[in-house]
Amino acid sequence: MDAVGYLPSPIGRIKLVLNEDRQLVRIDLNVPPPLNCKNPVLFKDVFDQFSEYFAGARKNFTLPFYLNGSPFEMRVWEVLLKIPYGETRSYGEIAAVCGNPKAARAVGQAVHRNPLPIIVPCHRVIGASNFGGYAGGLAIKRFLLRLEGSLWGRSLKKGDNNGAGRGLVKVFLGDNSGGRV
Repeated sequence: MDAVGYLPSPIGRIKLVLNEDRQLVRIDLNVPPPLNCKNPVLFKDVFDQFSEYFAGARKNFTLPFYLNGSPFEMRVWEVLLKIPYGETRSYGEIAAVCGNPKAARAVGQAVHRNPLPIIVPCHRVIGASNFGGYAGGLAIKRFLLRLEGSLWGRSLKKGDNNGAGRGLVKVFLGDNSGGRV
């Protein structure tokens, strides 16, 4: 049976679900907890790592997790895990790394279906000409990118998973940008 824990955070309460093997299988952002919720002790390491992340003291998570998706979703999520802390990639860049440069929209759908936001850093994915979306909401996406020190208005190089390559994408992410470039 799955265990559910709730973590207060700067982006609202986070619901965390562990399977019977104590692997993280689901994260829901900004959710209300049920009445009389008690967090099982088995969430201690999860809570500690998230607290360190939100304090700016952790850049990588070392928690066991389990992902379940289509082969394409699994490939996209694998690429997301390789995006370094404090950096961003476009949907098109991820599509190219996955072997189909024209699959940016399919990448967007796979990113949206990511069951482990923050751990699998879908907030680091942006549009080629705009901020892109985020299942947790754009305010949370902005908060997470700022927490990680992403540079606003910087140019991103297209082409590979390390940000090196052809073409430039200019992105501005201000408080009131509403996702506009």
